[in-house]
Amino acid sequence: MSETAMAVVQLETEDHQPENGFVSPETESPGLLTRIDDCVLPFLGGFGKYQRQLIVLTWIPALFIGFSQYSDEFLLAQPNNTCVPPTANTTNFTIIPSSLFHGPNNSFPRTAAYVYYNGTHNNTARHLQHCMCKEWTFELHTGLMQNVVTKWSLVCDSAWKVHIAKFSLLVGSIFGYLVFGVLADWFGRHPVLIISVLFMLVFGLTVAFSVNVPMFSTLRFFEGFCLAGIALSLYILRIELCLPAWRFSMTMVASFVVLGGQLLMPGMAYVCRDWQVLQAVIICPLLLMLAYIWIFPESLRWLLATQQYGRSKWIMGHIIKKNQVNPELDTDHILTELQNALHKKPKKTCIVKMVGTRNLWKNIVVLCVNSLTGYGIHHCFARSMMDHHETHESTMFHNFYADYYTMAGIAVASCMALCPAVGLMGRRGGLLMFMIITALASLLQLGLLNLLGKYSVHLNIGTVQPSVCLLFILVGTNSDTLNKNFSIAFSIIGMFSSHAVSNLSIFFCAEITPTVIRGGGLGLVLASAGFGMLTAPIMELHNQKGYFLHHIIFACCTLICIICILLLPETRYQPLPETLADGECYTRQPLMPPKKPGEQRLLLAQSESSRDYTRAPPVEQGGGPLPHGGRSPRHPCHMTGVTNWSVRPQTFQLLCRETASDKQEGNSLSLGQVFLCHTSYWEQPENRTGLW
Repeated sequence: MSETAMAVVQLETEDHQPENGFVSPETESPGLLTRIDDCVLPFLGGFGKYQRQLIVLTWIPALFIGFSQYSDEFLLAQPNNTCVPPTANTTNFTIIPSSLFHGPNNSFPRTAAYVYYNGTHNNTARHLQHCMCKEWTFELHTGLMQNVVTKWSLVCDSAWKVHIAKFSLLVGSIFGYLVFGVLADWFGRHPVLIISVLFMLVFGLTVAFSVNVPMFSTLRFFEGFCLAGIALSLYILRIELCLPAWRFSMTMVASFVVLGGQLLMPGMAYVCRDWQVLQAVIICPLLLMLAYIWIFPESLRWLLATQQYGRSKWIMGHIIKKNQVNPELDTDHILTELQNALHKKPKKTCIVKMVGTRNLWKNIVVLCVNSLTGYGIHHCFARSMMDHHETHESTMFHNFYADYYTMAGIAVASCMALCPAVGLMGRRGGLLMFMIITALASLLQLGLLNLLGKYSVHLNIGTVQPSVCLLFILVGTNSDTLNKNFSIAFSIIGMFSSHAVSNLSIFFCAEITPTVIRGGGLGLVLASAGFGMLTAPIMELHNQKGYFLHHIIFACCTLICIICILLLPETRYQPLPETLADGECYTRQPLMPPKKPGEQRLLLAQSESSRDYTRAPPVEQGGGPLPHGGRSPRHPCHMTGVTNWSVRPQTFQLLCRETASDKQEGNSLSLGQVFLCHTSYWEQPENRTGLW
């Protein structure tokens, strides 16, 4: 027998030191108890009656979350304000419109601020730079008779306080997502939900009794902080209750409920008439959620993933009773395995361990950038649709309700289009499609409209083709009208697609992140979305300075996101990952299915099998060369032909490469073929002391 080169590729032992890209489970959990979507939930009745009841309980608070998230549109809406002239010697004062103050909200009309100046026209510029009026009359168009702006006259020199108040809710939400995400992974989803509800009641009701703007802004920060905890915990509980086929549909129903809260807000504001009453009405229904202390259990999936089998046993018994499941039908002996695992200690994981993974952290970062870009560029499209400098308007329909419901209608249409798109193309395909639409709308709005404005003076309708004439007739012959119509059209398309990108990125992250760190991962992507929404009040605070650069930056981010989305795996109909090792198993698959079965396996499989191991010298246990052509007499592969050996983790993996001399001796091994050999021989300690 001739010489054959062999090399040992990998040896997994208990003392293997983990390195970057290697996730080693600290302790092995029982197999069936970790297969929650495949074994545990089907045994408990699948998506049974009890699970459906709990899902409905997660939908009801979503309506109140929608009220709180869109309350700024009414509490901090800018009114039309008029200066009341002094009671004495008003003959020398003239009322003029001022362009110093610009309404910060792109959804509402620009404030018609007025200042009075002396008829002598001396130092007119100085007077126009400062609002000299001390008494104002306000007119709100939101259905309220009074809000925060009108109560404390937050106009002119005090207008910046409105932006700070808007910052407070968003910044509080960002910190809340990050903090409560970590707490949800460490202490559970249920305690985070209850604590968030309790403090939300305290801070939310105290906001209604604010005596000044600093107090209002501070309390709104803590209100946003607690609101983030409620939204985060409910989102996770909803995801972890569902089987793979129901996850997306149940999440989209919750999104529609939140949008229902947005649609109902104008009616609530009209009924309440005062901002303090409106704030109390928004917060008081959360008192009903105190009953969740008793009627809503902890997430069973999280308990099993963290090896808290004592509490898991009680909850599983409760679910079996509610769904009327016969325990005798436990063919997989799940309850028996659960009983045997009761002695194990809980094992909890922090989001920080994500850094030591190879694929998981990349997936989460990509989705964070997607959510940031989606919400950030959404504001750019909204401002382009509502604000037109040529006509000095910041409204499209000159009516608050028309503008408000236009924005809400675009969001509803986006969610409605998201359902069939994801159903047909999957999570990754749907996200990629909506991101491409967002990028095209942004680039066309930035590039095409500038070209139209630049060359509009050269357009002569009498000399162009009839089809072009018809286009100008339809959209208007005026270049300003043409620019405005194209801007509105691209803005609507961009808002439609960017809203879908944001929602799908959040849901995608909830599916990719393992259960043990799902709170922290989802908190990161929601905090990124909050940073995207934070760009709106930042731009308003700077009076829209640098807006064009702001739009260009996010347009470039959409192009980067398109490339990064291709690196994400597809999670449709896949079980949720439970541990970090499960999350690492989610690898990128091709967008198009392979033409033949078995083609295009994992990306690393082909590269590893194509390595050249011919230079690896054969060695014996003592370090010397191997006899008998490079094969040890005691080696299980020391034979002619091929034997199929079972392959399991933590085994020797042997590469056998046939040489020309092997062919002469009649061996049937093909050139470059790989053998993974494992027998009980290698399980003996004396045979694992060295290499062959």
